[in-house]
Amino acid sequence: MFRAVEEVLLRLKELLFPSIAAVAVLSVDVNIAIVRVDAQCTAEGAACPVCGTWSNRVHGSYLRFPADVPSGGRRVVLQLKVRRFTCGNSDCGRRTFVEQIPGLTRRHSQRTDRLRSTLASVGLALAGRAGARIAGVLGVSVSRSTVLRLVDALPEPEVAAPRVVGVDEYATRKGRHYGTVLVDIETRRPLDLLPDQEASSLAAWLAARPGVEVICRDRAPFFAEGATAGAPQAVQVADRWHLWHNVSEAAERAVAQHRRCLRALVTAAPDPEPAPEKDSSGSPWPTGHRFADRTRARHADVHALLEAGHSRRSVQRQLGMTWRTVKQLAEAEAPEELFTGQWQNRPSVLDDYKPYLDDRWNEGCTNAWKLWEEIVPLGLQGQLPARPRLVL
Repeated sequence: MFRAVEEVLLRLKELLFPSIAAVAVLSVDVNIAIVRVDAQCTAEGAACPVCGTWSNRVHGSYLRFPADVPSGGRRVVLQLKVRRFTCGNSDCGRRTFVEQIPGLTRRHSQRTDRLRSTLASVGLALAGRAGARIAGVLGVSVSRSTVLRLVDALPEPEVAAPRVVGVDEYATRKGRHYGTVLVDIETRRPLDLLPDQEASSLAAWLAARPGVEVICRDRAPFFAEGATAGAPQAVQVADRWHLWHNVSEAAERAVAQHRRCLRALVTAAPDPEPAPEKDSSGSPWPTGHRFADRTRARHADVHALLEAGHSRRSVQRQLGMTWRTVKQLAEAEAPEELFTGQWQNRPSVLDDYKPYLDDRWNEGCTNAWKLWEEIVPLGLQGQLPARPRLVL
């Protein structure tokens, strides 16, 4: 019987602590919400964390209850018995110390190392709030601040020395405060953020990394000065985005300056579409115009229901119109009374000058103020608008 119990405990140890040595499982208590594992360390002694002296002189023992990774949706809590040893080095400042189990516990920690790594991985993938929610689904109750602290406690990853560096600006407050961002072009990962755009800051950063061979940058003068001073051995090139951006700006300026030349390349204009016939009733709106036809149809529907004895409220409910729309349609004797406002092609003081304005626009003059000054001597009546002033 005793041998069977030992085999069960050994299997539990292999199941719960497969990669951790010197730990013995004494019992496992399972209830609805929590799995409590009673364990203890079986090492003969431990090394002092200050001086490194090995000691097996037990000063005392106590229980620790670190949380472990959940099992089957239940929280797992270790009831771990740890020993306090006496340091044998009389010159050491630590008189006693507590044993730590590598891969399982650490000083002042309320969670096992594998639970810490699990929560840190969740935090890296989902950050604070979302990570805390997913951890709750997995069976670990934790706050978003704890998830962020675990992520912040991770060691900085070792980054290989960059060979191709991209340099550009970033805004901490757009239009006011800008800094410098440095990116590893080969891995497409950010390397560092400099708090300013000074050439000296960029030069100092590049001087500390002599392995830089290529610098991709925009054409800002301070970036050019910093790259030349900090990495004279590196080749400076313009990155692809700035090349395409500069090409697009140059093409736009060229097209604007030679707009008149392009008119000669245009083939004969296609025949204009025949204008729709005007309504025989003398309406200013032609038959076939979608706004006019819709207004005529709605006017006819409203008046048909009113003549049938329906009230305006009833017409509003049946046609799904607002009370104001029904009132306007009901009070209009003919739909042409409603053809007012922006639908009509009202005359303008610029009608006589439109051919001249079209020619100047096609020549590339798109400054409204200058066009206004040109047509005033041609006879345009009206007061010139005031020039906008910049108030400092």
